[in-house]
Amino acid sequence: MSEPQLRILEGVVTTLNDDGSANVAPMGPKVDQACQQFVLRPFQTSRTYQNLARSKAGVLHVTDDVELLARAAIGRLDPLPAIKPAGTVDGVVLCDACRWYEFEVTAIDDRQARTEIQAQVVATGRHRDFFGFNRAKHAVLEAAILATRVNLLPWEEIQAEFARLAIPVAKTAGPQEEQAFRLLSEYVQQARRPLADK
Repeated sequence: MSEPQLRILEGVVTTLNDDGSANVAPMGPKVDQACQQFVLRPFQTSRTYQNLARSKAGVLHVTDDVELLARAAIGRLDPLPAIKPAGTVDGVVLCDACRWYEFEVTAIDDRQARTEIQAQVVATGRHRDFFGFNRAKHAVLEAAILATRVNLLPWEEIQAEFARLAIPVAKTAGPQEEQAFRLLSEYVQQARRPLADK
């Protein structure tokens, strides 16, 4: 794959755990223009990495459900969203995704803590149209990424970014975006308290 032709597509990846249960994780792989091959970059400590290294298959979903993205980012998917078996690979498809890409792993480079996993799409599907652009959806996506880095970034930076992101949420959010941003804000505040007590 030619690196300049790849770009990041924010989505959700499902894999199967060793007990057959579904793992749902937000991920932004580098994809080609046709979305036929891509590069995933999970950390080796993640369940997604462990599942892909073992099973060599998964499903990448494109969704406009930012509450799902937010809940997946902070590990609060209980219960799991509705799923169905994938058609070609040993995996599952999110029933409310806009579209999905079933893939097989073609190569794994795990010499770094953040692994590079090459994937080839073997089947695709579509449930519905993507909602469209909305500043609040983008803000929630950025907030979800910040929430996953609460122990890596300075608290002042996270606080300032959440304050900035709250503006487009207040101006353009619907109930889903409002709920997702509130959930992420509460998560970040709770994660901050143990750090402040040290």
